[in-house]
This record gives sequence, C-alpha cells and structure tokens, in this order.
Amino acid sequence: MPEKLADKRCRPCEGGVEPLSAEQTTELLRALHEDWVLSEDGLEISRGFEFQAYGRTLAFANAVAWIAISEGHHPVLTISYGRCDVSYTTHAIDGLSDNDFICAAKIDRLARESAA
Repeated sequence: MPEKLADKRCRPCEGGVEPLSAEQTTELLRALHEDWVLSEDGLEISRGFEFQAYGRTLAFANAVAWIAISEGHHPVLTISYGRCDVSYTTHAIDGLSDNDFICAAKIDRLARESAA
C-alpha cells in the first residue's frame, strides 16, 4: 500500500532544489480534499475552514500551528470569527514542494477527525 501524504514527514528545504512541476502539483492536489485550491501563479495552495464559534476556530488554528512546528514547515494562517484560511508555499524555492502537500494532508486529517 503506498504511503499516504498525511503519514509522511517534511524534509528540511533550504533551497537548491526545483519547485514541483505543474504535473506533480496537479497529481498531489488530487490527493487532498477538493477544497484546496492552487493559486493562479501556481506557487501556493490554500483552503478555508469554517466553524460555528470563535473558540473552535482558535482551537483549530492552534492544532494547525502544532502541525507546523512538528513538521518545521509553516503556513500563513488568517483567522477571523468562524473562519481560518490556511495557505502553503515553500519560500526557499519560490514555489511548491512536497512539504506543502504533506502538511495540507495532515490538516485534512485534522479537519476530518475534528468533525467526527
């Protein structure tokens, strides 16, 4: 059985590697929840999450922050009442890397488990 994205670990990326190709990005995007979207320039993926209360939004954002710290790969989080938007890119390579998709998959798993 192939390893799922959410079960992988991020690898440090200090540059010196190429960003994912459009084909690789498209394939990895298919492994994520359908609400993840690719930016027009192809350099970022993002997804919005909605909650019934601000406390739930903050709890989710803190859980996302824990994933980021654990993986050493950090998203942009935009938090408002009842909504948390998460965006990933790999700044060191000015594009997308496997790390962006690994973390997105971990967040998908978090969202599924939180909803159950």
